[in-house]
Amino acid sequence: MQTLIDILSVPAIVVALISLVGLLLQKKGTADVVKGTTKTFIGFLVLSAGAGVLQTALIPFGTLFEKAFNVSGVVPNNEAIVGLALSEYGTTTALIMFFGMIVNIILARFTKYKYIFLTGHHTLYMACMLAIIMAVAGVDSVGLIAAGSVALGIIMTLSPAIVQPFVRKLTGNDQVALGHFSAVGYAVSGLVGKAVGGKNPTSTEKIHFPKGLGFLRDSTVSIALTMAVMYVIVALFAGQPFIETELSDGTNFIVYALTQAGNFAAGVFVILAGVRLILAEIVPAFKGISTKLVPNAKPALDVPIIYTYAPNAVLIGFFSSFVGGIVSMVVMTFTGGIIILPGVVPHFFTGAAAGVLGNATGGVKGAVVGSFVNGVIISFLPVFLMPVLGDLGFASTTFSDTDFGVSGIFFGTLANYFGSIAIVIGLVIIVALMLVPFGKKASSTENEAK
Repeated sequence: MQTLIDILSVPAIVVALISLVGLLLQKKGTADVVKGTTKTFIGFLVLSAGAGVLQTALIPFGTLFEKAFNVSGVVPNNEAIVGLALSEYGTTTALIMFFGMIVNIILARFTKYKYIFLTGHHTLYMACMLAIIMAVAGVDSVGLIAAGSVALGIIMTLSPAIVQPFVRKLTGNDQVALGHFSAVGYAVSGLVGKAVGGKNPTSTEKIHFPKGLGFLRDSTVSIALTMAVMYVIVALFAGQPFIETELSDGTNFIVYALTQAGNFAAGVFVILAGVRLILAEIVPAFKGISTKLVPNAKPALDVPIIYTYAPNAVLIGFFSSFVGGIVSMVVMTFTGGIIILPGVVPHFFTGAAAGVLGNATGGVKGAVVGSFVNGVIISFLPVFLMPVLGDLGFASTTFSDTDFGVSGIFFGTLANYFGSIAIVIGLVIIVALMLVPFGKKASSTENEAK
């Protein structure tokens, strides 16, 4: 069972296998199959390596922030909460994940939502959350796996559909979808961008810099310099003794701060390189899946695939989302109850994407306001999610992204107020609605994006 978890939770392996199947279905030659599969595999490893470098730089920043401003509370982090939960729910999680992926393919085949969700680690996280909620609701083992699998398959299919109108506007085509469980936040950012952007919004990528600041047009340089300023300011507030004793192993605290800022910029650079490599291979390979198994299927890939379209918006979105998290934290401090601290990792990955999509519909204003709203949403949703997670709801961490909050609150509320049978009825109704025949008119969400 652990082997199954290991395989299905590694995006590089899952997507490489999808690429392999797609190329074989197209009856490509051995050289093309080997090349396409290998480059897809390597591309995801490059992306994962960049994400790892990025998180290594972001985690100390969160520690510095808490020390600098003397705050404590719950820090949303998917990896942390799943790590706590897998010891008790590991087997159930693996089974829900496996059958949920099958349900995703079936729904993509027989409904109008042609999205195959390929972000393995997010699939694992959602499977784990559903396992917790179903268990807390009192669903027995077989029913738990069945209900959890159907719920996961539905979420994997609908999440990319929610945000696809905005991804389509961003990319100018309908070849690739976004497979990241924060689609609600991204769609809200896109709608907010449209509302605040005006008739002729100015893109973040067309910001005019004075000649003397022309080097800021290079996204790697601008990210490194901006993060350096941010790290140094927080380091000064946290204090030299704390940093050199607890974090830097004696390295000068300013040098440490600058190094972490450089690591952050390096991580973004590596991620973008991996994205380019993946997209060059997975889209052609996926045509085999589309033709043979799921006609017109679209691969839903991890969130960094959209970063290359607006690197400036990535940084703007991160900052604005983080500010939204800080404002939310202050509000919670005065209102009492649970305090959600701004987790730097979720605010970067979801805030950056919210900024890119907000920019696509509303330019600079859309990027700033849309990602700020995203930051507020991912701060308050965990407050309502934690009560449905049983004992894990009292941990010092919880699930972070919007789709976890929305899905968890929905299924948890059904169970808590109406019993486990309500979950089954809810799943049946959702699947029935998804099976409604194709309509000629675009959805309201698509119209909003246009």
